[in-house]
Amino acid sequence: MDIAAANTAAARALVAGLAAAGVTDCAISPGSRSTPLTVAFAEQKAVRPWLHLDERSSAYFALGLARATGRPVALVCTSGTAAANFFPAIVEANLSRVPLVVLTADRPPALRERGAAQTIDQLRIYGTHVRMALDLPLPLGFANEASQFRMHAARAAGMALGPLPGPVHLNVPFDEPLIAPPATHPGPDTRPNRGTTVGLSASVPAQAEVALAAERLAGARRPVIIAGPETGGLPGDDIAFLARRLGAPIFADGLSGLRTGPHDRSLVLDSFDAIARDSRIAEVRPDAVIHFGGPPTSKALNGMLAALRGVPYVLVDRPGGYRDPNLAADTVVSGEPAAVARILADMLEWESSTDPGWVEGWVASDAVARDVLRGHIDAFDAPFEGRVFTELQQALPAGATIVAGNSMPVRDLDSFIAASEKPLHLVANRGANGIDGVVSSALGAAAARRGPVVLVIGDISLFHDLNGLWAARRHGLDLTIVLVNNNGGGIFNYLPQASHPTLFEEWFATPTGLDFAHAAALYGAKYTVARDWDAFRAALAAGLGGGFHIVELPTDRAANVAMHQQAWKAAADAAFTIEVAPA
Repeated sequence: MDIAAANTAAARALVAGLAAAGVTDCAISPGSRSTPLTVAFAEQKAVRPWLHLDERSSAYFALGLARATGRPVALVCTSGTAAANFFPAIVEANLSRVPLVVLTADRPPALRERGAAQTIDQLRIYGTHVRMALDLPLPLGFANEASQFRMHAARAAGMALGPLPGPVHLNVPFDEPLIAPPATHPGPDTRPNRGTTVGLSASVPAQAEVALAAERLAGARRPVIIAGPETGGLPGDDIAFLARRLGAPIFADGLSGLRTGPHDRSLVLDSFDAIARDSRIAEVRPDAVIHFGGPPTSKALNGMLAALRGVPYVLVDRPGGYRDPNLAADTVVSGEPAAVARILADMLEWESSTDPGWVEGWVASDAVARDVLRGHIDAFDAPFEGRVFTELQQALPAGATIVAGNSMPVRDLDSFIAASEKPLHLVANRGANGIDGVVSSALGAAAARRGPVVLVIGDISLFHDLNGLWAARRHGLDLTIVLVNNNGGGIFNYLPQASHPTLFEEWFATPTGLDFAHAAALYGAKYTVARDWDAFRAALAAGLGGGFHIVELPTDRAANVAMHQQAWKAAADAAFTIEVAPA
C-alpha cells in the first residue's frame, strides 16, 4: 500500500471535485498535516490558491471573497488549533449565509483520543455553525477511492450554495508519509476534470404560505416594508413593485442592497434611523409589516418594530432560515425573496387601501430629514465620523465597494448613506457583528476585483486584524483603508457605562495610543493622516488610483457623540413637521 500516493490521489480528487462544482478560489494556510491538500491546490490551475499565514485572517479573507463573488470559496488548514482559528469566520459565514467549503487536515483516526500531538476533536469543532460536517475516510488507495472524494467535494460545494447558503466542513485525515519524494511524486494530472455536480436551488415558496401572507396584509391602511441586511442584496425591482402594489414605504437598511442602484427608489427611505430615535415615532404606528432580510442595523428601528404587538407581521426568509429576534412575526413565508415578492404582489389588489398621506408623508419626512442631516454634516467644523460615508458616496465610482467595520462605522453607513442611482456595494460582517477579521474580509472583497474597495474601520478593530494586512502585500491587492482613529472604542461613549468616569476609559473605551503608521510601513501601505476634508479627499483620490493605502482621520470620541446627537435631533424635529397619517 503506497500511502503517499493515496494521499496525493485523494487530495487531487477533492480539488477536482470542487473545481467541477464551480469553486474558483481557495485560501490556504500551510502546515505539515495539510501537505497533500496544499500541494494539490498549488499544482493545478482551475482553482486559484491564496496563501495566508494566519488562519483567522485566511478564513475572513475567504468569507469576504465568497460574499463578493457569490461562489463558494475553499479553506485549507493543518490539524489542531489551526482549525480552531477558522471558527470566528465560520460563525460569521453561518449567520451571514456566505458559502465556504472548509477542509481541515487531520491526524489518522487511530491517533485520536490518545493524547497524540496536534490531535484534537475536529469533526465536531464547529458545532451547529456549519450546514454539514463530514469526517472523510483515511486515503488508502482502494479502487474507486478518488470517485468517492470527488463526490464528497461536489456535495459540499452544492450544500454550501444551497437554499440556505453557508459553511460546510470536510475533515480530511492523512497518514504518513504525507507526500512522496520528488523522484516518485506523480506529475500534475492533465486529464480532463471529472466531477459531480450537486445542485441545490432555492425552492419556490408554497402558494398557501404566500396566500396567507396576502390575507394578513390585505386591507392594511398603514403598511411598511422592512428591507434588512442581506448578503448579495435583496431584489430591488421586485420589492419596489410590491411596495407600489401594497402602498408601503420601504425602510431600507444600508446593507439591504436597496439604497443604491438603478431600481425604482421612489418609496425607499434612508434617514429613518434619525426619525425612529425620537419618542414621537410611537404616534406613527404601522398596522402591517412585511420584512425581508435580517434584523435592521438601526437599533431605533428595531425598537419601533419590537413595540408593534398585535400587528400582522410577515417575515420572508430562505428555506430553513428564521431571523426574528423580536419574536414579532406571526406569519413566515419560506422562499427566495424575489419569488415571494412577485407572487405576493400578484395576489394583492391594485387598488391600495392605504390611508391618504401615509406613503407620501413618510417619503416627505425622510427627504426633509436627509436634507437636515446633510446640512449639519457639512457645517461641522471638526472632523465628523459620519461624514466619511457622505464623502465616499460622492467620490467613489459606480460599482465600488464600501466595507464597514462593526460598532460605529456600520451604524454611520446606515445613518448617512443616501438613496442614489449610483450603484455601490455596501457590506459588513453583520452575522455575528464582530470587530475581528474585518481587514481580511475587505481584502477578500478586493481579491474579487470588481472595482475599487474602501474599508472604513475604527482603530480597535484594525488592531484586531493587523495580521490580515499581510495579504495585501503578498497578493498585490488594491485597497484603501479609512482609519477612523478616535483612540478607543467609540461606540462605548454612547452607552450607560460612559457615565462612570473612573472605570470607563480603562475598561471600556480602552485607548491604545498606537501609531498605525508603523504597521503601514511593515506591510508596505502608503500612510496619510488627513486632518481636514480637503486632505481626506486628496488621499482618497490617490488610493482610488490603485495600490494599498491607509488614510487616518483623527477624531474626538466625545465631540462625535455630541455631533451625532445634534444631527439626529435636528433631522427628527424637521421630519415631524411633515404630517403623516396618524395611527
